[in-house]
Amino acid sequence: MSKIITDLLESTGSIQQENENAMFGTPKARLDFYRHEIQYETTLLSNRTNAYLSAQSFLVIAYASSMANLNPEWGKVFTLVVPPILALLGIVSSLHAWPGIRAAYDIIDHWHFKQCQLLRAEPTMGLAYDDSPLFSKHEAQEKGFRQALLFSMRTPWIFTGFWVVLGVFSVWLQYFG
Repeated sequence: MSKIITDLLESTGSIQQENENAMFGTPKARLDFYRHEIQYETTLLSNRTNAYLSAQSFLVIAYASSMANLNPEWGKVFTLVVPPILALLGIVSSLHAWPGIRAAYDIIDHWHFKQCQLLRAEPTMGLAYDDSPLFSKHEAQEKGFRQALLFSMRTPWIFTGFWVVLGVFSVWLQYFG
C-alpha cells in the first residue's frame, strides 16, 4: 500500500514540475511573470489609495464647510448634527477601505516572496541582472518593498484617528465653545 502512495506522490511531484516548466519555460519567464503580478497589484493598491484619498478630501471639504455655517436660524443645529455625521462617515469609509488595501498588500507580499525564492533558487538569475536597478540589494530585501507600501497601509488608520478627533471636536465646540 505504501508503495502505491509513494509512486503516486513521486509522479504527482514530477507532473507538477513538468506543468510549471511548460507554463513558464525558463526562470526568466517565471521572473517576468512575478514582476508583472507585482506591478499589477501595486497599480491596484495605488488606485485604491487614490480613490480613498479623494473621498477623504471631499469629506474634509464638506466638514469644513459645515463647521463654517453661520446661519442664525438653523446654524447651531446644523453644525451640531452634520459635522459629527461626516466624521462618522469618514470613520466608516476608512474602516471599509482597510480590507482592500490590506488584501493588495498581502498579495504583493506573496509575489515578492515568490520572486525572492526564485532568485535564491536560481543564483544565475541574480548574477545575470546585477547591473539592472530592479535587482539591487535594497529592492531584493523584504524591508525595501514594505517601506514603500507603508503610506497606503497607514493612511486609513491615520484618517480614522483624524475623524475621531474632528467628531469629538465638533461636539465639544457646540456644547462647551
